[in-house]
Amino acid sequence: MSAPPLPTMYELFARRAGDSHTAMLFEDESYTYAQLVEAAAARASLAASLRRDGPFHIGVLLDNIPEFPMWYGAAAFGRSTIVGINPTRRGAELARDIRHTDCQLIVTESRHRPLLDGLDLGVDEDRILVVDSPEYEALLEAHRGARIPAERAGPADLYVLLFTSGTSGAPKACICTQGRLARIGTYVAQGYDLGADDVVYEVMPLFHSNALMAGWAAAIANGVTVALRRKFSASGFLPDVRKYNVTYFNYVGKPLSYILATPEQPDDGDNTLRIVFGNEGAERDLERFRERFNTVVIDNYGSTEGGAMVQRQPDQPPGALGRAPEGTVVLNPETGEECAPARFDDQGHLLNPDEAIGELVNKLGATGFEGYWRNDEANAARLRDGYYWTGDLAYRDEAGWFYFAGRDFEWIRVDGENFATAPIERIISRHPDVVLAAVYAVPAVDVGDEVMAALQLRPGATFDAEEFDDFLTEQTDLGTKWSPRFVRITDALPVTETSKVLKRALRRERWETTDDVWWRPDKRAGYKLMTGRDLDTLRAEFRQRGRADVLEAV
Repeated sequence: MSAPPLPTMYELFARRAGDSHTAMLFEDESYTYAQLVEAAAARASLAASLRRDGPFHIGVLLDNIPEFPMWYGAAAFGRSTIVGINPTRRGAELARDIRHTDCQLIVTESRHRPLLDGLDLGVDEDRILVVDSPEYEALLEAHRGARIPAERAGPADLYVLLFTSGTSGAPKACICTQGRLARIGTYVAQGYDLGADDVVYEVMPLFHSNALMAGWAAAIANGVTVALRRKFSASGFLPDVRKYNVTYFNYVGKPLSYILATPEQPDDGDNTLRIVFGNEGAERDLERFRERFNTVVIDNYGSTEGGAMVQRQPDQPPGALGRAPEGTVVLNPETGEECAPARFDDQGHLLNPDEAIGELVNKLGATGFEGYWRNDEANAARLRDGYYWTGDLAYRDEAGWFYFAGRDFEWIRVDGENFATAPIERIISRHPDVVLAAVYAVPAVDVGDEVMAALQLRPGATFDAEEFDDFLTEQTDLGTKWSPRFVRITDALPVTETSKVLKRALRRERWETTDDVWWRPDKRAGYKLMTGRDLDTLRAEFRQRGRADVLEAV
């Protein structure tokens, strides 16, 4: 008997035609699956009327509002490609994202429309559709009642381009086909037994792989209701869970930490949550979240590209990431040899970081990676010797447990979003007193990274913290998460013989240096000079959060 055909997003949407079950809840609005399919078909028809020669890529610059899933449905039916545009990007960097992915149309809303003003997008003004405008409604009116296109999509049809990060300074657009996303959604829905009685809470941005792969696609696969919120709110989390009877919540990065920082109430456990699923949650927060909200929390390691996975286990040692399938190893990226097993002292501190830490590699993962859009260099970096190289640092002990050691030194992950250091360095280097700027990741107290910059100033210049803060504010292309929390002022940056900055050394030293380090004790505050007391307080916070080990591993 032959294997069943691979599913597609076209099929997942089409099978919901006429379904009266609730598909989406948004604020006080409600949409059935039948309404979602009708809306998707109308937008597919509108898009087809505007299609030009070449790749039919539609840039979507929206918050998590119903129009976003409707356009995902339109792309599924119309065999077009959605490019998820990140609204935290700015200026030339935002324009580059749009041009690089060959967008023919842009779908946005009035609150984000000004981000596009004055930019060279390669998209005519009349091809920027603003969904909350009368002009958009007028365009759409002629296509209401359109049928689902008869031409069915295939599993290999390009469905979405998801921006991820790399070491070259510009985000890479990861390819995800109709077949791949449909399979992932089906597996997640089946694995967590999501059904008609469940409600998925979707507050992770829909331009991000977590929202699509761990939430939205799973809901479509099994006809599950999705409760949308424009943007994540820690204080709004539990009220929303109760308002919408949420049973499943997916996350990436720090949301658990932010929710746990809200005032605890004796009835927090009185809710409908059944499963919380994500990645990069702080280990200490996983158990605290389970206990406080009376739910199951599952946190695994995975990549947008689909090349590697590490799964948590009930019996894993403190600080471990989990176990991985056969073929996943830690290799020295320079020699290609497997790194030595990690050794620890009685307190659990890593004793041999130089020989144990390497890149997390899946020797069998090449087939799961579909590539990056028009980026042969990045494809070659991911696939070497038939292996999938994640770009993430890790180490593994003798018992086979994997431990996460951070990101590659040329990119940073903050609040679940990846971005490269080169654009930030270019912006900071505009400052007239900066001779050389090096930007790199340092560990955050809760989870993920913080941005740190080491600056070499021109001779005779002194660092003016208030003036530097004002300078950063004036840079319109500085992403909202890019501003350094730590700034180190040094006479000379450490460099190699070929004049490349030794970021490994800078990251290992972090703020533990005789150089002046300025920091924001609160992320919304101005810079102040870090004192010995500040250092002691920061170290204590890492210990209290159970994250002292990350200071040993970088």
